[in-house]
Formats: sequence, C-alpha cells, structure tokens
Amino acid sequence: MHLQENQTNELKRTMKTRHLFMISLGGVIGSGLFLGSGYTIQQAGPTGAILSYIVGGLIMFMTMLCLGELSVAMPVSGSFQTYTTKFIGPGTGFALGWLYWLGWSVTVALEFLAAGQLMQRWFPDTPIWIWSAIFAVILFLLNSLSAKAFGEAEFWFSSIKIVAIILFIVLGGAAMFGFIDMNSGQEAPFLSNFTGHGLLPNGFSALIITMIAVNFSFQGTELIGIAAGESEDPEKTIPKSIKQTVWRTLFFFVLAIFVLSSLIPMEKAGVVESPFVVVFDSIGIPYAADIMNFVILTALLSVGNSGLYAATRMLYAMSKEKMASPVLAKVNKRGIPFNALLLTMGISLLSLLSGFFAAETVFVWLLSVAGLGAQVGWISITASQIAFRRKFIREGGRVEDLKFKTPLYPALPIIALTLNCIVLASLAFDSEQRLALYLGAPFVLACYLIYHFRIKKNREQDDSGEHELQLQKDKKMII
Repeated sequence: MHLQENQTNELKRTMKTRHLFMISLGGVIGSGLFLGSGYTIQQAGPTGAILSYIVGGLIMFMTMLCLGELSVAMPVSGSFQTYTTKFIGPGTGFALGWLYWLGWSVTVALEFLAAGQLMQRWFPDTPIWIWSAIFAVILFLLNSLSAKAFGEAEFWFSSIKIVAIILFIVLGGAAMFGFIDMNSGQEAPFLSNFTGHGLLPNGFSALIITMIAVNFSFQGTELIGIAAGESEDPEKTIPKSIKQTVWRTLFFFVLAIFVLSSLIPMEKAGVVESPFVVVFDSIGIPYAADIMNFVILTALLSVGNSGLYAATRMLYAMSKEKMASPVLAKVNKRGIPFNALLLTMGISLLSLLSGFFAAETVFVWLLSVAGLGAQVGWISITASQIAFRRKFIREGGRVEDLKFKTPLYPALPIIALTLNCIVLASLAFDSEQRLALYLGAPFVLACYLIYHFRIKKNREQDDSGEHELQLQKDKKMII
C-alpha cells in the first residue's frame, strides 16, 4: 500500500547528469544569443560586449554555487521556492513561486509564437497560429510522457544548438584569422574591430544597459535545482551538472561573442536579423539563413520545453507546500503532475491568444512580468543560501558534513546577492524594461495579501489537522 501511494503522489527519480546538464543549457541558449547578441555588440562595442558576458557569467557562476549547496542538501522539485519558504518566509516563498510560474508560462507562449513566425520563412501561406498550435501539442506530449522522455528530448534539442555554436566558432575563427576566404573578397579582419572602436565607444552607461539583457540571457541555469527532485543521484549529479553548465555556457557565449565582434563591424551588428546568419553568409556556407533558421527554431522549442517543465514542477511543489490547490500535487503512473501540466499549458495558450489579439497591451504586460520572475528567483537563491547556512550552524550542524559547500562563505553569496539586486534595480534605468517593475511590484504585493489573508489561515488549519491526526494514530498504537 505504501509503495503504491508513493508511486501516485511522488515524482520519479529518472534523470541522469546529461539530462540535467542539457536542461539547464536548454533554458539558457536561446534567442538571446542567436538574435539578441547583435544588439549587445552595437550598444557596448566589441570589448564591452565580451565584458558584459563575462560579468553576467560571473553572477551566474556565484548564484549557481549557492544553488548547489541548497539542492544537494534538499533535492526537491520546488527548489528555490521551497528554500525561500523555509529559510526566508512563507509569504515571500508564495509570491516568488507564483511570479516564477507565471514567468515561465508566458515565456512558453512567447516561444510558440516566435517558432510559428520562423516557420513563415518556409511556409509563408500557412497562418502562424497553426504552427504555434502544432508546437504546443508536441511539447505538451513530450512533457506528458515522463520526466526521462522530457530530459531525452531536451538532450537532443540542446545538442543541435551546441553543434551549431561549435561549428560557428570554428568556421568564424578560421575566417577571422584568414584561414578561410570571405565571400566579399575582403581581407581577414583579425582584431581590427576591437582596436578600431576603443574600449567602451558608447560609454560606461551603455555597458550597464546591455548587462541587463545579458544577465537575463543567462537565466535558465536555475532549472538544475528544479530538476533535482527527479535526478537519480542528487549528491553526484547536481554538483557535476552545475560545474559543466557554468563553464560550458561561459565558453560558448564568450567565444561566440568574440568571433561575432571580430567579423561584424559594431555599427552593422544591431540592424541584422541574426548576426550568426550574416557570418555564415560571409563565409559562403550554402543555405546559411535556412540552417540558422532551423537552429533558432530548435533553440526556441528547447526553451519552451524547459519552461513548460519548470513551471509545471513549480506548481506541483507549491501544491505540496499547501500554497496551491491539492489537485495540482496529484501525480500519474508515469510520475507526471498532470493537472499542474494542464493548468500551465492552459495559461500559456491564453497568453498566446493575447499575442494575437492584444499584442501591444496584455501580451507586453505579461512578457514584462515574465522577465522579472527569474531575476527574483536568483536573488532568493543567494539569500536562502545565507539563511540556510546560518540556521544549519545554529542548530549544531558542521560545515564539513555538507556534501556540497558554497566556497568563500559568507563573502561569495553576499556579493552574488548584491549584484543580483543591482541588476533588478537597474531595470528602472531601461525604458523598455521599466514596465516589469511597474507591473511586478503590484503583482508581488497582491500575492503577499492573498497569502496573509487566505493561504496562511488554511495552511495553519491543515497543519493543526495533520498534527491532531498524528496524535490519534500515536494514541491507538499505545493502546
């Protein structure tokens, strides 16, 4: 009886290290790199763009080290939402969970919409909504099968992206140093684009503005923590996945930006659709635009796949914490929280509808709030690690007993927390991102009010009821 109950109410630990690694990469390498990198180069200049990605990568590295300690000590699907509830406060955990869930649900809708638009290149007469619906069905089925099926799909989605980036770095680097002739007949640029523009051609403020976009492009690595609840051996797989993800993400991003900055002049970088297409074209790769269109399509579907998984598991975890309907915690025979998946997909499809019918109002508002969820999540990870370590030591725990330790405590998590807070505050200085703060603040306030006036009371009643039930069981055992 106990075994059967476990199978129907708990997630299954079926994911391996390679799945965790690719899931986190799947959430990171998307349109931000393939499409948005040109904007970064145009605004900050070649050297500034590389600096932006290095600093963004450093913030990611420190945040993931904090997540590593927490995830190994408590490998649960709720990840940082559970840690925030436990070590900072349930009201904050409630607000964070809903903000993060909504953020990924809307992001999934954005990926469906963007993927449908990309298909217009090959099928211009087919409406975008048909392709969006097809991709929605595919990702829903992948997430419905099992955590392992989702992880396997993500492994192959991410592999395509990584092969494309490696190919780009090798061929672009060869063209940069004159080993491959450029189509236009121009000479190999070497490092002329770096020396010709100076360190920060548009000033320090341009660097700060681009850092916001860069930091958001790194978000998705925190999915390692969410997938920890379904990994086979968390003590081994999580630290290994974090190290692989951080260093390889930095390697791919920084080297790709270095090659892009070398081959595309700064003033031309922002106006092209995808700087990767321009480089492949200039090298003479046949069907370069079609190849990159396919790679970007898989990148979008990969992010959508990871996002649907993350949002579903967050909803499941909140239900287990009595912060959402208990119906959402039910798990089917394949280990999938199917009701949570259905609700997440439903909200994604409603968001997608607003992309067609209210693109300039509702959809923009939703996207603004979506960008906020992951950044607040990173802040909560660093704050939770500090609070966890303090509580652990206060209750007699020994640091040596922790299977994974955040190094340089407390300096590293405090620096990470400060930098993440600066990134959040800096949204106020970017006119395009400012809306996120205007909409996010009332949303978080509403969550706090809902928690204190409704959820808190229900949780206390449930807890007291469970306590009473346990006392009765103990009494019967004694008798």
